[in-house]
Amino acid sequence: MSEKKAGLLEGFKAFLMRGNVIDLAVAVVIGAAFTQVVNSIVKGVINPLVGAFGTKDLESYSSCLKGPCVTDPKTGEATEGIRILWGSVLSATLGFLITAAVVYFLMVLPMAKYLARRAAMQAAKEGVQETLEVSELEVLKEIRDALVLQRGGPGGTPGQDPGRGHDQ
Repeated sequence: MSEKKAGLLEGFKAFLMRGNVIDLAVAVVIGAAFTQVVNSIVKGVINPLVGAFGTKDLESYSSCLKGPCVTDPKTGEATEGIRILWGSVLSATLGFLITAAVVYFLMVLPMAKYLARRAAMQAAKEGVQETLEVSELEVLKEIRDALVLQRGGPGGTPGQDPGRGHDQ
């Protein structure tokens, strides 16, 4: 039984030590903190801007679907009629759009530009390396051709190959 516990604990430890689990935990914590920032922007900036045209609280925008809407002042719930709280939907939608815009413009777009720039630098580096390899190859061909001519290869005097001697 202790071997099973040890194996279980080792598996759990391996699971926790994977990089993606830690990255996910960090993302959740950052996401929770970021949600507070976005909510404060919506409540502190967006709602007052919308309030310039109406009420300062988007949550209070509503419409009555059926009959006159009467709310109980103590509980705040509708006692008559059917109330549609479209202000809360608008507030949540604005919060989502602001979150998406901030994530895109402050995180995704700069990272994409950075990765593109890095890929371009890597491609340029590989192009320079390829050019160096080609020029090295050309130099080696020229050396080979010069050695062939010295040893009496094509175009030189036959029979003067130092590697084989004079009698072929």
